Amino acid sequence: MATVTLNGVRKSYGTREVVHGVSCAVGDGELVVVVGPSGCGKSTLLRMVAGLETVSAGTVAIDGRIVNGVEPKDRDIAMVFQNYALYPHMSVYDNMAYGLKMRHMDRAEIRKRVERAARILQLAELLERKPRQLSGGQRQRVAMGRAIVRDPKVFLFDEPLSNLDAKLRVQMRVEIKQLQQELATTSLYVTHDQVEAMTLADRLIVMNAGAVDQIGPPLDLYERPATVFVAGFIGSPAMNLVAGRLGPGGAAIGALVLPLAGQGGLIAGEPGRPVTIGLRPENLEFAGDGPILIKTELLERLGADTIVHGRLDDGTALTARAPGALALRLGETIRLGIAREHIHLFDADSGRHL
Repeated sequence: MATVTLNGVRKSYGTREVVHGVSCAVGDGELVVVVGPSGCGKSTLLRMVAGLETVSAGTVAIDGRIVNGVEPKDRDIAMVFQNYALYPHMSVYDNMAYGLKMRHMDRAEIRKRVERAARILQLAELLERKPRQLSGGQRQRVAMGRAIVRDPKVFLFDEPLSNLDAKLRVQMRVEIKQLQQELATTSLYVTHDQVEAMTLADRLIVMNAGAVDQIGPPLDLYERPATVFVAGFIGSPAMNLVAGRLGPGGAAIGALVLPLAGQGGLIAGEPGRPVTIGLRPENLEFAGDGPILIKTELLERLGADTIVHGRLDDGTALTARAPGALALRLGETIRLGIAREHIHLFDADSGRHL
């Protein structure tokens, strides 16, 4: 077991800095997920922990030992890649055993470790097959098995499910979570998929343009996003983020005024202040007396839920989540309500939560 600590980590390519002073810690046995859009620096950060990229500034420590100058093979980590990285001419057994053979481990110990990992990953019947004879999910299990047999201090996952179809991704998410809980190995996991991040993580690190916007348990980030970026990135469908202003009665979107909870001082002190108003689709209530009127433009019927896309009179787009059994028609005007405590306010300039 181990901890991973990043302190002011930066990465530059020439004059272009792509990771801007990231500081965070992964606790012993914890699964921390780094999530963000493509190009935000999350994979570069992971590769610096692995030693596959040099650190331009700051320190990376594993189990209290600074490893900036330590070779990847000497960091006691195991990495699972997006593209599996299996040897096509080797059997499943030999793929899993290869790293141990290179370390000149005793043959009996190698077999013991491989067979244990195969049982955990339900690969025991596939040990003699070649990668080409396996499905995508089975190949990913082999890649994870190759990591498990090394018994490392830290697992690193670099978007391991992105090559799988939607149904298999859901299945593999469950298996990875169960595996991590069973082994209790410290894990750092990178993905661009916020649903994957929410379901897997003990804690989330949300990255935006090379910097960390917020760190915390998934539900904390969902319920109390620190920035407009986190609010829009975490949650599916995404939070409605609309321009508004503070008025005497609350937060105003055009002529619509939403009363606020616990923001009296802010409203009294800064009337007219421009803000970004955040409303989660699942918090919008289909209430006959609600103050929000939208005209429906698109209905996404998902079975248990229907995603409703509509517009206010001033053209502002809003998305709401409705029960699937609710009778809705395109082009009709419907009323929505929202509880005061579910209205989020962000500074219009900085994007920070107020």
